[in-house]
Amino acid sequence: MAPLATPKFPFRDINLKVTNDAYTFTSPSSPDAPALVIDRPTGDIRLGDANPQAAKRATRVSSIAGILGIIQLRLDKYVVVISKTVPVGRLKGHMVYKVVAAEILPMRERQIHDPDEDTFIGLLDTFLQRSPMYFSYAIDLTNSIQRQSQADTASPLWMRTDDRFFFNKHLQSDLMEFRNRGSRSQPGKQPAIDPFILPCIFGMLEIKPTKFKNSPITMVIISRRSRYRGGTRYFTRGVDEEGHVANYNETEQIIILNDSSTGLGGYAGSTDMQSGKLGGGQEMQIMSYVQTRGSVPTYWAEINSLRYTPKLQVRSPEAALAASQKHFDEQIRIYGDNYLINLVNSKGRECKVKESYEQMFRSLASAPKEGRESDRLTAEKFTTLQPGARNQEFDRLHYVYFDYHSETKGMRMDRAYALTEKLHEELQKQGYFRGVDSPSNVDGKIDARSLQTSVMRTNCMDCLDRTNVVQSIFARYTLNRIFEDLGLMPRGAQFRDEDPAFEVLFRNIWADNADVVSSAYSGTGAMKTDVTRTGKRTKLGAFQDGRIGVTRYFLNNFRDGPRQDSYDLFLGAYDPSATNIGTGRAFVDRRPILIQSIPYILAFSIFIVLVGLFTKRDPDARVLPMRFFILFWSAVAAWCFHFILTHGMLYVNWPRLNPRPFAVDGYSEHFSKARKDAVIGGLVARHERGLSTARYLNAEEGKKRIE
Repeated sequence: MAPLATPKFPFRDINLKVTNDAYTFTSPSSPDAPALVIDRPTGDIRLGDANPQAAKRATRVSSIAGILGIIQLRLDKYVVVISKTVPVGRLKGHMVYKVVAAEILPMRERQIHDPDEDTFIGLLDTFLQRSPMYFSYAIDLTNSIQRQSQADTASPLWMRTDDRFFFNKHLQSDLMEFRNRGSRSQPGKQPAIDPFILPCIFGMLEIKPTKFKNSPITMVIISRRSRYRGGTRYFTRGVDEEGHVANYNETEQIIILNDSSTGLGGYAGSTDMQSGKLGGGQEMQIMSYVQTRGSVPTYWAEINSLRYTPKLQVRSPEAALAASQKHFDEQIRIYGDNYLINLVNSKGRECKVKESYEQMFRSLASAPKEGRESDRLTAEKFTTLQPGARNQEFDRLHYVYFDYHSETKGMRMDRAYALTEKLHEELQKQGYFRGVDSPSNVDGKIDARSLQTSVMRTNCMDCLDRTNVVQSIFARYTLNRIFEDLGLMPRGAQFRDEDPAFEVLFRNIWADNADVVSSAYSGTGAMKTDVTRTGKRTKLGAFQDGRIGVTRYFLNNFRDGPRQDSYDLFLGAYDPSATNIGTGRAFVDRRPILIQSIPYILAFSIFIVLVGLFTKRDPDARVLPMRFFILFWSAVAAWCFHFILTHGMLYVNWPRLNPRPFAVDGYSEHFSKARKDAVIGGLVARHERGLSTARYLNAEEGKKRIE
């Protein structure tokens, strides 16, 4: 009897059997498929038959949604399994799920707890709880619909993925390594492990079955966050040496006609149903429009020091030329022509970032030609830089500057629509993807009828608030065109006028996208969502933005260090097993006790002052001693506050795993200044070892990793 073909899609139902010597994963719906066995405590991977005796010895048997991967921490390996999901909706008839809960399973049962290992597990667990990750058993969510139409559907699902958006790839690396090379006991390729490898994306995914003028449609928006240069707002800026930029997201807006929305819930009953696809008997029309966002691809940083506005550091664009070339080489190869929509301010501190971007473009393009268009509000409404020739690859870049804040001040958000007027021809030429998935396509491949030929790459400083408003404007323009081409509304009409209910859905889905992308990077929802949700700037929205600004200040200075560490850990930017165990604990605060205590002294002083001011006193009590008492503690509080503000870099919660070079240098500088302080300098100077090991035990090692 010929062996059964290995399923191309991940198993929908996996049973986990836990014994003292192994974790065993099997699929009840595919009883002939071999079991995946991960030996304990070694973590060795093998394929074998499901052992009935092992089931009897199992200390636990449970059903899981999938295997997120395997991670090596400092002392042990851990299997991360998806224990709970929620269905998001159907895309092309296939169910899409969101990861709600994951479980971290150790290879060893540790009797003695190591503080660092516990911290690593805590970082990983917190990351898993807060991260919006999505997967499908039958659709490659990492690729746009256009790229899916060009993919090899004969390959297993994980092999078709876009490497940038396969967010759990680091965790899957052990399974992928076993698949490609096998092990000592099972050498060679191991295709039978393919159904256990489940790719996930990180970002935002909403599926909204709705109607436009009584015509049933499905609207989908997917934002895919890159796994490269992942991190938090002030600790991850600009471009790295490999050409990866911070906060890079690909956002795809999809409109589907004749989508299936009923039927199979998620678990496959047989191998014939493994794809989970629903047949509707009609041609499914799919239209999609892709945009990208990402940090300005030069070397720049914003350095926290407890000031509300961090210090901006911009290096020479020439230093980042090679990295920028790598970045745009990839962007042009994937998307074609790139329209670089730059929204940073033309004045003030942001101007340096704008100028570095423009200098970078001039270095890349052949004989660039500059065009300017101004209006009565600002002398620089638009600046366009176009290549003067088509001699080289980078002449497919087109730089467009729009002074967003100057143009929209006074709550005139309608002025932002000038971008689509200016870029009308480019948007027309760019087009959108249109494909057809007919019932006869048994392999699920989409027949492409038209392709999107270029992309809008939008950025502001954070690539969050302004960026999302402008991306929603481009998405609106293209959606109007799609509805016109489908004959759902007359030429020249606007869908906001044709169907107000759909307009509300469109606004809210893009505002939701803004909040999710912003939360991943800055820790809060997005600003300016009142513009996206209502179409105009409101006083309540401005107040809300102020509240978000204060919250971001607190999070970015005092909470983002561990959050950055969790990104580095999950994405493999930091390898705990490479750290020498004997070097000491990685998460210990090694600042001198005196420096650590000053915020507590400040809080105590304020408390004492408040007690002195508001406590009832005996009418016969003397006033002068109390005044001296309050004055003394007020002076202590004022000095503490001044010290903390002056030496702010000593109190920022920095990342511990991959120290930023500017943080190491800045910390040392502020520590040296603290040693010269007129009040406590002499006491700090006694802790000389604090200077060398201050906060970062492995600072030099971190620098080498970064380099």
